[in-house]
Amino acid sequence: MTQSVVIDTNVLVSAGLQMRSVPGQVVGQVLLRQTPVFVCPAVTDEYGVVLARPKFRKHGFPPLWMEALLLRAFHRPDPPAWPMAGPDPDDLVFLALAKATQAVLVTGNTKDFPMKIRGGVTVMTPQEWMEAQA
Repeated sequence: MTQSVVIDTNVLVSAGLQMRSVPGQVVGQVLLRQTPVFVCPAVTDEYGVVLARPKFRKHGFPPLWMEALLLRAFHRPDPPAWPMAGPDPDDLVFLALAKATQAVLVTGNTKDFPMKIRGGVTVMTPQEWMEAQA
């Protein structure tokens, strides 16, 4: 089993659009129970809001595997608010959850998590994370 992860919503969107992509491989590892994933109410709410957007409906969203991913996830309470400001305030809960669970934050938008606000959290792209698992 690999190190646990917190998955940013953009990775789920990418996987939903193309399961044979690198983000799809990350999701596949979770679905196969090879990688533990953590969620909290704020993260699952964010997933629900984004994956239900009308622009994704034509792509079959929410993906059929989403329910299975949430069933396999380790559910934690919402972490304390992240103490630093970031480019997207809605994304800070992902950092806070990764910190609270000592997980890697996997995101396709590393620019939303500049080094100066990471507070010791390891942030990786899906590609970086998959390469680290090899």
